[in-house]
Amino acid sequence: MPHSPDTTRSFTDAQAALAYATKIYQDQCTRLRNQFQDFLHHPESPDQPPEPVRACYPFVRINTLRSQPERHGTLTYGFVAHAGSFETTLTQPVLYGKYYREQFRLLLNNHGVPLHVGLSHEPIALPFCFDEEESFESQMTDWQRSALTDVFDLPDLHAMDDAIANGTHVPAPGRPAPLSLFTAPRVDYSVYRLRHYTGTSCEHFQNFVLFTNYGFYVDEFIEFARTQMGNAGSSYTAFVEPGNRTMLRTGATPAGSHPAGAPPDRMPQMPAYHLKRPDRSGITLINIGVGPSNAKTITDHVAVLRPHAWLLVGHCAGLRNSQRLGDYVLAHAYVRNDHVLDEDLPLAVPLPALAEIQIALQQAVAEVTQLQGNALKRVLRTGTVATTDNRNWELRGGSRTERRLSQSRAIALDMESATIAANGFRFRVPYGTLLCVSDKPLHGDIKLPGMASHFYRQRVAQHLQIGIRALEHVRENGLDELHSRKLRSFAEVAFQ
Repeated sequence: MPHSPDTTRSFTDAQAALAYATKIYQDQCTRLRNQFQDFLHHPESPDQPPEPVRACYPFVRINTLRSQPERHGTLTYGFVAHAGSFETTLTQPVLYGKYYREQFRLLLNNHGVPLHVGLSHEPIALPFCFDEEESFESQMTDWQRSALTDVFDLPDLHAMDDAIANGTHVPAPGRPAPLSLFTAPRVDYSVYRLRHYTGTSCEHFQNFVLFTNYGFYVDEFIEFARTQMGNAGSSYTAFVEPGNRTMLRTGATPAGSHPAGAPPDRMPQMPAYHLKRPDRSGITLINIGVGPSNAKTITDHVAVLRPHAWLLVGHCAGLRNSQRLGDYVLAHAYVRNDHVLDEDLPLAVPLPALAEIQIALQQAVAEVTQLQGNALKRVLRTGTVATTDNRNWELRGGSRTERRLSQSRAIALDMESATIAANGFRFRVPYGTLLCVSDKPLHGDIKLPGMASHFYRQRVAQHLQIGIRALEHVRENGLDELHSRKLRSFAEVAFQ
């Protein structure tokens, strides 16, 4: 959208640019909140309606005449692909400050031209300027509720689509190309949805994410995290559970202090647990439950936090008779029968295996199991994973289903892997999948209650440790090695 030229300033220092964007955002939100208080005290008269109120997001823009930037370093982001004007709106600088500053720094270093920061004409929806603990609607009368939409901007779904990420966005004539995959309204929408789905504030999310589809993994993660909090030498400094219930590492808090926050009245739909490091390079675990719809929902929203990687550790049906319960499957290709992303990412688009993730997962399996060579190959198989949206896929009729799985050379089937990989590809988040065989329905080995309990006791703790160790490997290897060019298009946005 157009911007207000009288507010626009040029910067050659990333911190100064961020400070100005922060001031604009805070001033606009303060004005919106103050006007809302005035609205609450306005006479309830149709003859004296309140005046409309609008506050807007800050924007950042870069103009460059060079078709090839003078790039410094090997990162696959931080520069624009061609000459022109590029712009995005910004939000929540307290949450995104470090991220924005780094993107600004890279643009300044790679292009050697100033950044322009100012006030856009993109409105801030009223709910997005309130803290998560504030309920502004409870303060209103029925008349005020009916008048609200005439006075304030409310969330507009037309401003929150994923056209940029999907590669279908076409800028209006004369308007800049996008700098980021997500506009400020889209970010705000997901931040508020994440609070609802996970039961924790986004400030606690870490840059390395584990998704799982079973509560048993949560139990093991909690035990692991609490052990870390009792270790004064651990690199993890805090552990946060739903309700923002926080435990600090030994030595970081006075003895006898109680955890901050409180358990929620009821668990959220997809509870999140955060094992934190000071630079946000810790690990977030989210129990997404079962099914591709959940997998898409949570990754649609986690993506706006721009994590460095996400992995799925879950269960699958083994499709080969040579597999045993408890064996691992490292996905290197996916058959997408989940259907939830067909309109956003065409089925013809391949999902490449990312070497940096694959190597980290294989190393982690070897380290945790203490197996090498042929012994490792007996418990770890690499191959194609088929993802379905039908939990009872076995009942469709054996011959046709089995034929399709055989033609694809699939070695395992689940309900989340391809969805999480596809959204990782779509949102440029490095992804990977390590599954554990929990049943073999094509071979008569179904998961009965007694078998399941034994399986969970034997394998869940080890499987989770592998996922944690793999993400630690990825972190240790550095971002230069992680952010693969395979995820970047030839007309890519500059922001990571």
